Amino acid sequence: MPGILTTPAELDAALRAGRFPNGGPVRVLDVRWRLDRPDGRPEYRAGHIPGAQYVDLDHDLAAPGAPTDGRHPLPPVEALQQTARRWGIDDGDTVVVYDDLNNLSSARAWWLLRYAGVADVRLLDGSLRAWTDAGLAMETGDAATPTPGSVTLAYGALPVLALDEVAAFADDGLLLDARAGERYRGEVEPIDPRAGHVPGAVSAPTTENVGADGRFHAPEALRERFTELGALPGVEVGVSCGSGVTAAHQAVALTLAGFTPRLFPGSWSQWSNHPELPVATGPDPR
Repeated sequence: MPGILTTPAELDAALRAGRFPNGGPVRVLDVRWRLDRPDGRPEYRAGHIPGAQYVDLDHDLAAPGAPTDGRHPLPPVEALQQTARRWGIDDGDTVVVYDDLNNLSSARAWWLLRYAGVADVRLLDGSLRAWTDAGLAMETGDAATPTPGSVTLAYGALPVLALDEVAAFADDGLLLDARAGERYRGEVEPIDPRAGHVPGAVSAPTTENVGADGRFHAPEALRERFTELGALPGVEVGVSCGSGVTAAHQAVALTLAGFTPRLFPGSWSQWSNHPELPVATGPDPR
């Protein structure tokens, strides 16, 4: 499996050469999104990595759906394939994703493209801040429209958790909740209809997977963290968050640590919209 992370120096060299030495032609995606500022186009146009295509997370990496589907249902694979071709992606390309939020948003693109069968997707470790701190070139406005790609996508390359599997999984495996602790405990809930967590889920804020510089901790440190949370030999690990976005960041960290996580795409936004499903509050899983 290709590496998950790349450095600014490696990406800069690949852009100059047109490809990674241990990968294919490089395509760069700018996934600037956050809950309080979903449209990242103004920031993208103010400065982005040269050639990076802007990705609208709400429209490109999700699909409309009923509340019972969650806030960010996965797009139909045919729609994602059309979008990926618009970004200029061909089979065999190396795709690099980044944002300006410690990769909390761009991890959604990493996970979704990997789930759809793109073998070589990498995150810019440290996100855009690492690039600018390195003094590398920036581009303003919109990047040139690439030649349409021809990538072929099919879902299923990574394991997932469906809504009807989550309760049993939380009983038998380890379901990590990537949201902030106060949301897990049910002290606040800014957007979803009920506060709390899936009974049996363990609090594991994904922000703790990176250092102050936004770079992921070393695989050994990540593995120690997840082991302490209950990821013991023989225990399956699943990940959930608010709407399936930051759970992807947790999935990156778990993969770096050597685990094969199952992601719950609907996450709390789906679970909490089903009033028949139970809710736990407080610091304990149950």
